[in-house]
Amino acid sequence: MTGRTGPRPTRAGVSLTLALAGLLAGRATAQAAGPVPADTVIWGGPVYTAEAAHPTAQAVAVRAGRIVFVGDRDGARALVGPATRTIDLKGAALFPGFTDSHVHLDGVGERELTLNLEGSRSAAEVAARVKARVATARPGELIFGRGWIETGWPEKRFLQASDIDAVAPDNPVILQRADGHAMTANTAALRLAGITAATPAPFGGAINKDPAGHLTGMLVDNAMALLEKVLPSETAEQRVKALKVGMAVENRYGWTGVHFMSAPWGDVLALEVLAAKGEAPLRVYAAVDRDDVDKLFASGPRTAGDGRVVTRAIKLYADGALGSRGAALWAPYSDDPPNTGLFRFKDEDTRAVLADAAAHGIQVCTHAIGDKANSRVLDLYAEALPKAGPDARWRIEHAQIIRAVDIPRFARLGVVASMQPSHAIGDLHFAGARLGPDRLGDAYPWKSLRDAGAVIAGGSDAPVERGDPLIEFYGAVARKDLKGQSGPGWHPEQALSRDEALRLFTSAAAYARFAERDLGTISLGKRADLTAFSVDLMTAPEAEIPKGHAVLTMVDGQVVWQAP
Repeated sequence: MTGRTGPRPTRAGVSLTLALAGLLAGRATAQAAGPVPADTVIWGGPVYTAEAAHPTAQAVAVRAGRIVFVGDRDGARALVGPATRTIDLKGAALFPGFTDSHVHLDGVGERELTLNLEGSRSAAEVAARVKARVATARPGELIFGRGWIETGWPEKRFLQASDIDAVAPDNPVILQRADGHAMTANTAALRLAGITAATPAPFGGAINKDPAGHLTGMLVDNAMALLEKVLPSETAEQRVKALKVGMAVENRYGWTGVHFMSAPWGDVLALEVLAAKGEAPLRVYAAVDRDDVDKLFASGPRTAGDGRVVTRAIKLYADGALGSRGAALWAPYSDDPPNTGLFRFKDEDTRAVLADAAAHGIQVCTHAIGDKANSRVLDLYAEALPKAGPDARWRIEHAQIIRAVDIPRFARLGVVASMQPSHAIGDLHFAGARLGPDRLGDAYPWKSLRDAGAVIAGGSDAPVERGDPLIEFYGAVARKDLKGQSGPGWHPEQALSRDEALRLFTSAAAYARFAERDLGTISLGKRADLTAFSVDLMTAPEAEIPKGHAVLTMVDGQVVWQAP
């Protein structure tokens, strides 16, 4: 597959490129001696740089982990020496390294290591998967799984304890909804946790009951903590295994970097050790969990493994999720009046954390999905940001439903909108019921935010979603589900152009983590984080985009994944 190429560099331009290459390697090369050979040269497919001035090229050369040449094939050939590795893309398209700006790295690993319920088409199918796991479990052993979502189920309801009790009467079972904001426990698990119909719901949480007042087994947001006493403690070795598996999954998808949201402090320390040992094949930018913010305030921003692992952000939660009706809305849910969702923080507590973050130079990333939650976070940010300095780059994670009056505030306050296009795919089939037609225009407003001047960083929220960058890119440009369908009032005008979508996962993702000098574009001197896909995202028909796959993932000039 071929793509457009930029203008052929002049002889003077090539000479300047090669001279810069020598300087970047720490040694200027005399013209008579010829250019210093590259470690790696990549060609054989279209190269998209994400640079406005020179958006395409034919080849890229890398030396000592940095990009030393971007241009035509003849210019790259001059950098091929006896020890140079040449990679033929065979028509695949090369891009700046794709970064997932919102992922739960530990959860991605755990999804592979526990009962994976992703793709379950009914409550009955979930029960069948649990039954199969029970057959290999010890009597009384707790079974944990995640990934179910009731969208499209024939039962037309949430998963309930009664769905699981028949297949697991003696084993406690806890199954987390795909969005991570709700869990359904069977009767054995509820009994083990001491949860009854009389148990009060904690602040910011809900214990669901049927019309007769009986437990359904589903606990929402902060109420999930009531099950913690049942869940077994993970060993340090198990945590490290989950992180390693998660990094490997991300590399196979084509991600060169991630913004690890809600990172436990122990995971940060483990990742730093892995990076120092050269065992972190993924660039990780960590935002620590709310429970661990004091540790980061005490240490200040951290870096390990020559920048492979950086920690300088915290993750807060304003509300819950739209699917489990926990997102905080100004008006009641259309399908559940008078419920308006819930807030998971108290303003006075959050003000104190924001003040500490501003004083310590720590970035703040706050989960907000509902329109009321987004308004509240913007209000609190507006109070605190003057003390954080002019380049704080605080973020709102998800930013799914935003009133028109609040959209210009993102750019005005310098707040990054960290959004996941696949949520508009997964939510398409229930958002209309939750919000009603009048509020759908406020949902997933990518284009409106972009036109208002806001920076939008793109991610996947895996394991809530699958975590495939091609699905995310497709969602941003198509604004349809994977079958090519969109619902009434789904506002196709909010889709992004392909250039805009590319920036979500490259240059904007780099900006959102203060790394635009080193990452985000294929440019001279930047780190050689590169991703190649079998499909050309910039020219392929929309429907073909999610059918592709990563063929090459490179971090700091090292190949961490290459398709067979």
